[in-house]
Amino acid sequence: MTTPSGDENTASALSAPSPEGAQREIGVFDPQFRWVTIGMFLLVLLDAFVALAVSTIMPIISAELDGAGLYAFAFAGPVAVSVVGMVLAGIWSDRGNPLSALIVSVVVFAAGLTVVALAPSMVVFVSGRLVHGLAGGAITVALYVIVARIYPQALHAKVFAAFATAWVIPSLVGPVIAGVLTETVGWRWVFFGVVALVLLAMPLVVAASRVVQGPDERASIGRSEVVRLGLAMLTASSALVITLAAESRGPTQWLVPSLAAVVAMIALRPLLPAGTLRARRGLPSVVLKRALVAATFFAAEVYVPLLLVSHYGTSAALAGVALTAAALSWSAASWVQGRFPTIGHVLAARIGTASLGTAVACLFVTALTSATPIVVVVGWAFAGAGIGLIYPRLGVLTLGYSSKTNQGFNSSALTIAEATASSIVLAVMAIVFAAFGGAASTSAFAAVFALAGALCVLAWLCAPRIVPRATP
Repeated sequence: MTTPSGDENTASALSAPSPEGAQREIGVFDPQFRWVTIGMFLLVLLDAFVALAVSTIMPIISAELDGAGLYAFAFAGPVAVSVVGMVLAGIWSDRGNPLSALIVSVVVFAAGLTVVALAPSMVVFVSGRLVHGLAGGAITVALYVIVARIYPQALHAKVFAAFATAWVIPSLVGPVIAGVLTETVGWRWVFFGVVALVLLAMPLVVAASRVVQGPDERASIGRSEVVRLGLAMLTASSALVITLAAESRGPTQWLVPSLAAVVAMIALRPLLPAGTLRARRGLPSVVLKRALVAATFFAAEVYVPLLLVSHYGTSAALAGVALTAAALSWSAASWVQGRFPTIGHVLAARIGTASLGTAVACLFVTALTSATPIVVVVGWAFAGAGIGLIYPRLGVLTLGYSSKTNQGFNSSALTIAEATASSIVLAVMAIVFAAFGGAASTSAFAAVFALAGALCVLAWLCAPRIVPRATP
């Protein structure tokens, strides 16, 4: 395994030109990378649109399909099952060609969205969400491995910055388009439109097949891979149980999630680098850091539109403005860190976590004091900026700690930790939210944002451990 020797050395390595780029700085849109970059960019863009659209219009969908009882599950469920997709894609990528894993995943992704668009009930809607959540996890891992296989290390930070930039267009128009479509022709057309765009993007992805290669020697799937897949299924099942139990009442609401969380932690450990749950320096802390900031951001974001719609009476389109602000700041911060690779990884992680914490504090204060909704919009923009600083650096470090034989495992570990933590935190927040009175109570919103703040503190403590200890 290739291990960065330190924060400053790693950053310097990222900015150093490769031999073939000594005369001119190479870019992600150079002829040898152009179609791969464009194809992956479009896939990330469409995935971003779906995420922003669902977050924006979910209050409307829940009301139409009488699905208040499955509101949290509609978000946490797809994240939970994505763990299985991540492991499958990781195994497929390490044993074969990541492009084939990507193509199959995109097809399944489109099929899941079709089910969502045609859903006559909340149960069917959630089922479709589970299908495209499974595929979405696989897509993420396949993209990470493709980046590692075809781009030189000097371009990794720029590629991840390009992924963040793919959120710009959806963030500018996605929430508004989703809100307008929902209020005019209906929310189903939001998902039909994405399916059509996915089918249009597929030829560009297939064009990448000439440059994406599998491992030098292919091996059959062994017992360890089967065990990993079984553990992933157990982890996902436990996370689903936690989320479903969160919607119940009485002792079941607390006892069942607690037992399922223990099972999930036991099953999760072999899927992650050794020492992840203990925040061991290096890759384990990178994975843990990703899990903590992702759980904070995505779980808290679920309640941002709900707060604006339920307590300020805003439309779905206007509620999406907060998500737009976060997505724009995410992209801008990601661009900045890509342009200045000499900024240390630890410093970027600390600044990003502080920015995320500022956003959560704004939400907490707004919920307690009923301050102007402008505080929500501006505050949540800080959250996007924080994630934009942190995410690309964690992706770069993960690839830097990996060799060609374990890129799939490490990439899947990064996203598995994120998905599992996010689904569990979403479930816990749903329990807390219900215990404090639900959407009718401002104290319920304050409670979930306080929980998000506690996670920010843990993420801050983890930041200096993402690189090896400096040698004297």
